Amino acid sequence: MNQRKIIISDLIEHKPSYSLWQIVLYALRLGAIGFGGPVALVGYMFRDLVEKRKWISETDYKEGLTLAQLAPGPLAAQLAIYLGYVDYHILGATLVGIAFVLPSFLMVVALGWAYKVYGGLIWMQAVFYGVGAAVIGIITHSAYKLTVKTIGKNKLLWAIYLILAVFTAITESENIYLILAAGFLMWLVENPPFQFKAKNISGIMSLFALPMVTANSETFAVLWSIFTFFAKAGTFVFGSGLAIVPFLYGGVVKEHHWLTDHQFLDAVAVAMITPGPVVITVGFIGYLIAGFWGACVAAFATFLPCYLFTIIPAPYFKKYGKNPALLSFVNGITAAAVGAISGAVIVLAKKSIVDVPTAFLAIAVAVILWKTKKISEPFIILAAASIGLLLKHLMF
Repeated sequence: MNQRKIIISDLIEHKPSYSLWQIVLYALRLGAIGFGGPVALVGYMFRDLVEKRKWISETDYKEGLTLAQLAPGPLAAQLAIYLGYVDYHILGATLVGIAFVLPSFLMVVALGWAYKVYGGLIWMQAVFYGVGAAVIGIITHSAYKLTVKTIGKNKLLWAIYLILAVFTAITESENIYLILAAGFLMWLVENPPFQFKAKNISGIMSLFALPMVTANSETFAVLWSIFTFFAKAGTFVFGSGLAIVPFLYGGVVKEHHWLTDHQFLDAVAVAMITPGPVVITVGFIGYLIAGFWGACVAAFATFLPCYLFTIIPAPYFKKYGKNPALLSFVNGITAAAVGAISGAVIVLAKKSIVDVPTAFLAIAVAVILWKTKKISEPFIILAAASIGLLLKHLMF
């Protein structure tokens, strides 16, 4: 009898203090008004769900954040999915993930439609004249922050970072094999092979199941090509949504020629002026490639890996999440990804900095973000759009 009372007491104690629909509606609201990028969105979730509402324990939040940092996928989206999983498991993770992404997806689809219809007009070109330069300033500052935060004083990580930065800047593309090699290099250096067991190796190798399955994309139709390309892109996004930029540029512009340089920069700008995850720019890109269904397929393919990489390891993460081999592997990949981002800044700057005003605007934005934390990126983008309109009016 006493044992039954204890079990009933535990069930009552662990019963969620919120309903599934409450956390889904919260995710929908955050996705609609959450500006500021992944770091800001992660902070909002802690403030609202842990401190204010007390729906999520601080322990569960920290575990979700750790998993989101270790596994491939956009940081904020993965954390939201994990928090949905905590008390409502796969259904909660699925609904929260959809709710978090949906508002910004609908926004970028609407902007994609407007861009296609009005993109040839002078005012639209003037807006992106200023916005494109501002984006360079924003991603320069973001690359600097990522570098300082992730590389530290480790000489090997700095070597990986510099190699990927130079390679990306020269070739104007991102090499996935180099990024993987960086992960394995750190793994082998910090954890010599004789320390490993087969189950550890198989656990890490399972991370690459998706890109292996989706490798043969060239033989399929356009939508299948979009799906396979963006699935691979989503698989190699670590931490910040900006990590996807060099990979997308190499594939969308250089390899498939789906977009021009300026269209790609405009797509990055659209992601900056909309709330939610920065990675949602894939919806805009997909729309420009193949209309509404292209947007749906690109967004679904990009977020599918991060969803799977959250719900599959979630039950086992407490047990294996601090594995030294896995941590070393992720550190190597992260250094390589940040190096690629830094190299991509140079590549994109060559396309967007076309004259003295755009150079001045890019530098001014980078300095403003460096000196103050009170001005958010959306306001900077809107100001840059206004400046672009003014400059183009004065020039013509």
